[in-house]
Amino acid sequence: MTKVDLPYQLFDADNHLYETKEALTRHLPKQYEGAIQYVEINGRTKIAVLGQISEYIPNPTFEVVARPGAMEEYFKHGNPEGKSRREIFGKSMKAIDAFRNPEARLKVMDDLQLQRALMFPTLASLVEERMRHHPELIHAVIESLNRWMLDDWGQDGSFVHSDRIFTVPVITLPIVERAIAELNWAVVEHGAKAILVRPAPVPGFKGMRSFAMPEFDPFWKRVVELDVLVTMHSSDSGYSRYDAEWEGNSLEMLPFQTNTFAMTNQWRPVTDAVASWVCHGALNRFPDLKIAVIENGSAWLEPLLQQLSDVYKKAPEGFGFRNPIEAIKQSLYVSPFWEEDLVRLSDVMGADHVLFGSDWPHPEGLAEPARYIHEIKDMKLEHQAGIMGGNLARLLKV
Repeated sequence: MTKVDLPYQLFDADNHLYETKEALTRHLPKQYEGAIQYVEINGRTKIAVLGQISEYIPNPTFEVVARPGAMEEYFKHGNPEGKSRREIFGKSMKAIDAFRNPEARLKVMDDLQLQRALMFPTLASLVEERMRHHPELIHAVIESLNRWMLDDWGQDGSFVHSDRIFTVPVITLPIVERAIAELNWAVVEHGAKAILVRPAPVPGFKGMRSFAMPEFDPFWKRVVELDVLVTMHSSDSGYSRYDAEWEGNSLEMLPFQTNTFAMTNQWRPVTDAVASWVCHGALNRFPDLKIAVIENGSAWLEPLLQQLSDVYKKAPEGFGFRNPIEAIKQSLYVSPFWEEDLVRLSDVMGADHVLFGSDWPHPEGLAEPARYIHEIKDMKLEHQAGIMGGNLARLLKV
């Protein structure tokens, strides 16, 4: 592993754990037994949600996974030879202890030169979409997952381990009172420094609606009171349903199949999520919210800001006469992909609103996260230090 000369400590905004098979069910009430199952299909283990087998995560046991950073060349240089996704992933590997155990992870973090990291779940990304017609079940499964993460990745009843691993509990919003209770449990009782909210409409008993609607204000009010960071990590936001209407195809994204139409639309969920924050008024009502957009890149940002600027010019009353660009630049923090124009993003958002994230150990990320600094080597040292860790440390007050 190549060592990088670091003039500052690294705080990675995007690390992942791989869940065990009991992560979603260990603390699940018996009344929901059977909602999550692992089944054998042609010699492979698959996850079934409410009796429906999902291919969204091809190996949900994570016993064998793609190597960290396997897709680096693909994201940096493209795919001129038209390789399949399996060819791009390359040779897989057996899961190591550091993917599932915080003590082992700390040792690997030392090797990777990471002082601290936000730790996100992986399997959680499929839960809410596949249970959208069952709001109470969503809450039960997410609450079970959070308790598993506290058991296995926490320390002394806290989501913070050794002041270095900051595991991020998920908060689902269908039932507002229950969301507030889970927020208090995670932050007040168990020390979570950040929470994860899906960048998608919220399912509920009366259908889907934006998280930025006034009915969710009691939740966001409590978030502001607790001064906790809200993260919106790339997830299954349900948009494959819309792709399917164009193609008459499966309603679920299949990981190993090339779909250029879906690739063209891949940033619609985060675009709509960020637009909703201002169009539905939540950032007006709660300007002190801190929102980090993780593993969604930044290619969507400038087109959205241009569009919002045009809409504001024509309908300022629709934004409460507060410029939506100013609102976004005040509350939003962006963790771009390493291969993007990081200097340009810093010019647009301000370097103090850019967060380094490696996505380790996922194949889409960096195998050696510290190499990220080469992408910003021409920036001022103080800006580099902020992006590579200082900004996130300030947001979390650590």
